[in-house]
Amino acid sequence: MPAPSPDFSPAGVAELAYASYPCLFGRQDARVNRPFRLPATAILVSAVSLLALSGCGKKSTQQGGAPPPQQVQIVTMQTQPVHVSTQLPGRLEAFEIAMVRPQVTGVVQKRLFTEGADVVAGQQLYQIDPSTYQAVYDSASGQLAQAQANAATARAKLERYSPLVKAHAVSKQEYDDALAAAKSADAQILIAKGQVEAAAVNLRYTKVNAPISGRIGRSLLTVGALATSGQTGNLAVITRLDPIYVDVNLPAVSLLRFRREVASGRIHVNPDNTVPVSLQMEDGSTYELPGKMEFSEVNVDEATATVVVRAVFPNPKKLLLPGMYVHATLDEGIDPNALLVPQQAVTRNTHGDPQVLALDADNKVALRAITTTATRGSDWIVSSGLKPGDRVIVVGLLKVHPGDKVTPVPFDSGSSPEEKK
Repeated sequence: MPAPSPDFSPAGVAELAYASYPCLFGRQDARVNRPFRLPATAILVSAVSLLALSGCGKKSTQQGGAPPPQQVQIVTMQTQPVHVSTQLPGRLEAFEIAMVRPQVTGVVQKRLFTEGADVVAGQQLYQIDPSTYQAVYDSASGQLAQAQANAATARAKLERYSPLVKAHAVSKQEYDDALAAAKSADAQILIAKGQVEAAAVNLRYTKVNAPISGRIGRSLLTVGALATSGQTGNLAVITRLDPIYVDVNLPAVSLLRFRREVASGRIHVNPDNTVPVSLQMEDGSTYELPGKMEFSEVNVDEATATVVVRAVFPNPKKLLLPGMYVHATLDEGIDPNALLVPQQAVTRNTHGDPQVLALDADNKVALRAITTTATRGSDWIVSSGLKPGDRVIVVGLLKVHPGDKVTPVPFDSGSSPEEKK
């Protein structure tokens, strides 16, 4: 059976109020020993007043005062001496590379090296069939001998005609013809010598020699294959690995700073005025031998605002190979007045520029643009935008905005990740 609907008429509300609060709306009449009832209208007015007072009390309690300022963790900037170094990512490049290609056409008869071994400049690598080129050389040599014989005959005739023309025993025309024949014979000797030299060069090219010293890779042609003069494919590739280059992309502004630090003496240089560099391998290990900065590109890349800087490292054990990804570390010495700010306190704007949230004297949040130079552990080294005594928010960045008033507490490096959000 459904529950009866509540009666919201004046009489119903009065009865409900009288039943709920009998001590307020009724009393015992001592004379007749029966309850004294107030009029229904008075009971209704009293009940509504109580409900209104109860609601006002709740509203007042809910509104209360303004919430307290947001608590944030801060660090206070202090200068301290810091050993500064800059890591620059780069790739290893070979010091020299030689593409071994045939200079003459012929069948490869021999391969005279071991793939992956070290070779020296001038060492024979391949032998191409020399028979055709030997025949050409012999023919050119014979033509040279014939030209030399003809020249001897022409010079002898000219020598005989020389006194005879003075005695008018021969005509001037005959003497001129003898002189021209002698000069023509000498010219034929020069032509024949050129043919002999060309044939000798081609014959020499049938022995393919190493143009540089280094480590040779795999052979791309086997014995019996046809090598063609002017072909685009290589017979093999020789790479010089000791020393080896490291090419890195350095921001142009950093290059200017490095040059100023070198000029001021903050960055120590080698006796030959080169800047020492160390190398960190891709697996995190440090290369045992130091290198030096040797070259910087003369133009700045307009798209990236970077300059290609080249360092050279000794590589006697051939541990460094071209194409490896490494980090070149440039030691910038000691900065006695460095300012360090935790990396988690630094955000970036839409242009990628670093910025922090700092507090003023009234504990109000302000946005500061800063300039960072390098990292030291989990901190950024700040070169501009902050000064000693400035307070920077580290924890609570997402809960405050510029202009908010906050309650600062010292930064706790052991805060949980949830507290740092």
